[in-house]
Amino acid sequence: MPIVTSQFAHANARRRRVPAPLRTAGAAAALRVADAGKWWAIRSYRLFELASTTPIPRWAEPLGARAALRAALHARRRVPAYRSFLDAAGWIDDPSLSGGERLARLPVTDKKSYVLRYSTAERCVDGKIPLVGTEMDESSGSSGKPYDWVRGASELHEMHLQFSQYATYMFGTDIVTINGFSMGAWSTGMNTAQALRRNGLVKSTGPDLEKIVHTLEVLGPEHVYVLTGYPPFLGEVLAFGERAGLDWRRYRMYGIVGGESMSEQLRDRLLTSFIAVYSAYGASDLDIGVAGESPLSIWLRRQAAERPELRQRLFGDDPRLPMVFQFNPLDHNVEVIDGDLVITVSRLSMLSPRIRYNIHDAGGSHTYGHVMSVCRSLGLDPGEAPALVGRRALQLPFLFVHGRSDSTISYMGANIYPEDIEQALFSDAQLADRLGAFCLQVRDVGGGAVRPCVHVEVTSRGDDDAALIERIRGAVVARLERNSRDFKTALAENPTTAEIQVELHAPGAGPFAENSRRIKRRYIVTG
Repeated sequence: MPIVTSQFAHANARRRRVPAPLRTAGAAAALRVADAGKWWAIRSYRLFELASTTPIPRWAEPLGARAALRAALHARRRVPAYRSFLDAAGWIDDPSLSGGERLARLPVTDKKSYVLRYSTAERCVDGKIPLVGTEMDESSGSSGKPYDWVRGASELHEMHLQFSQYATYMFGTDIVTINGFSMGAWSTGMNTAQALRRNGLVKSTGPDLEKIVHTLEVLGPEHVYVLTGYPPFLGEVLAFGERAGLDWRRYRMYGIVGGESMSEQLRDRLLTSFIAVYSAYGASDLDIGVAGESPLSIWLRRQAAERPELRQRLFGDDPRLPMVFQFNPLDHNVEVIDGDLVITVSRLSMLSPRIRYNIHDAGGSHTYGHVMSVCRSLGLDPGEAPALVGRRALQLPFLFVHGRSDSTISYMGANIYPEDIEQALFSDAQLADRLGAFCLQVRDVGGGAVRPCVHVEVTSRGDDDAALIERIRGAVVARLERNSRDFKTALAENPTTAEIQVELHAPGAGPFAENSRRIKRRYIVTG
């Protein structure tokens, strides 16, 4: 049996003693009140901040699962593909159970079991794609094949309002956004621009270094800027600006990144010029804005990096340091099945609903109260976490994401993750300044033996290439020895474990030639 956990399971269990009709009627009434509150909160910043910084009462915790169940029943009534999917699975509802238990009986969906079996129209409400107000996005194809996704006018409007309120909480108003996300058929770039127009001027440059620096020079340093893009790209912006003679010290800048994880070493590098950098979590095939970082979640992640007991109690035994976000449980219900996140988008405005969707990211979630309790039990005071001036801390549940559950290479009985390599490359500032993208490959070196190869872009080649290769290899081996008990054991038993290969490439050469045609970098290559 798969292992299923939910942050609200304990609350659902307490509600079993209440007769089913009363429980259903009470939950429906509570949801209507919550819906009304959410409608006003995304339209009034004061209510948004009040709702986000007020603890969720224990009696309200089951509403997350109940809202997800309501979305599932709505999809069964209105979406031909989902109705067919449930019928094929033989699903039968049992109203005598709690909302969480009824939800857990629904089959899990993913690209293979649901998306590929039905057409785009069949997966939409009423089996139709309305042309007016609808947006079609394309996923990056990092898993091998690009997919197209549709979003209706109502869900886009709601998402833009929420993103705008989040930006107001983080940065205030009257900001200048330079949108460095890829534009065109991709959801993040288009919707970031539309949402942040509510907060100030937006220029969507896409990932064009010259245009970004030109915009900063034209508008000058008197504004507050928000630069958006994929995490490594913001580092490229800083390096390009320095080469162009831009004095970053004159500019007040924040960063919003997404699309992939970010090491704290990279964040520290960015913070030499940015006031703060926040990552957001979402996916084209699920929902654009599932969760976002906050000063508290970043503090929690940094504490976990330094305190193994905190890391283990909150995030388990996965050797990767997860990204840590906060999220609205009325919009997204989070379950964990065999270590994978299974998320239901609970908003009824979804044109193509996502019910118990497994995006195949490893991670989990905790209530705000649980995280605070664990921190205090270990002698940590969350009240000491950095806070935004004039803002109370968000008191929302936490979502942690280790990364794709299959984005690894195996070597000597140890799993090596791209995050391990990123930490190694960016932990040395002098080394990081010369490096660009990287990727991993497993190579056959003959005699049935394999070795990992770390391919690295280098901004300048010279007579010291051999020394640079040894420096990179040493940094990677040292990081793996610290991060992975399996690697450390293998190294102690067999010193040849340290024989990791490193290859240097000019920018855009070798395995990086396709990066100019891709939105996200590919970190695992074959061949």
